[in-house]
Amino acid sequence: MSDPNAASRPVQAVVLAGGQGSRLRPYTDDRPKPMVEIPGTGTPIIGHQLSWLAEEGVTDVVVSCGHLAEVLQKWLETADLPVSVTTVVESEPLGRGGGLKYAAAHLPHPDQPWYATNGDIWTRFSLRDMADFHTERDAIATLALARPRLPWGAVRTDGFGRITDFIEAPPSTFEINAGVYVFSPEFAGLLPHRGDHERTTFPHLARERRLAGFTIPQGSYWRAIDTAKDLTEAAKELAALGR
Repeated sequence: MSDPNAASRPVQAVVLAGGQGSRLRPYTDDRPKPMVEIPGTGTPIIGHQLSWLAEEGVTDVVVSCGHLAEVLQKWLETADLPVSVTTVVESEPLGRGGGLKYAAAHLPHPDQPWYATNGDIWTRFSLRDMADFHTERDAIATLALARPRLPWGAVRTDGFGRITDFIEAPPSTFEINAGVYVFSPEFAGLLPHRGDHERTTFPHLARERRLAGFTIPQGSYWRAIDTAKDLTEAAKELAALGR
């Protein structure tokens, strides 16, 4: 039985892999952030991302490189990849929005929707469900939303100010931008040539009610790899999940 939503789901994606990764040093002294391996997996972050995108129906990926681009490009050329990959390098810094626009110009199907993900995100959830959510809401852009665990313990008190419970690393009460996106074809034309789309394009779309937020389902794995502690925690969590 055919899936009526399949035709509207992206088969192409952009991975933004140009960050300096300064908080991950010394791991990023000789490699870009997406090339850092999660201990115990033998796979760099971007390897995980490309496998995930392929599982979700993506066939073509544009990787936007920057810091130590040649290291990432060499790995992509020699690895056995599940998708077709093109790399682009900005000749000058364009900012997040400009870089996204530049990368999107190299997608093979400019008239079709596309996914995008930041190069330091380690996650697993259904992109197909997110794409259907995007279509149902007639959005131009949809952001995945996560509730990260706080790095501190929390306390619960009663109405008299007495502590009733301690909660280790509770999830945030606020949702955050999880660094994974679905974009309609016209989104690329709304991006700035230079600058930050989160201060220009996203607020504009929000005012027009064309910006949607897809909450990552409870129980799905999500973590941004920003620091050495994130690497350690990710290794523990993935081992517990049996991955």
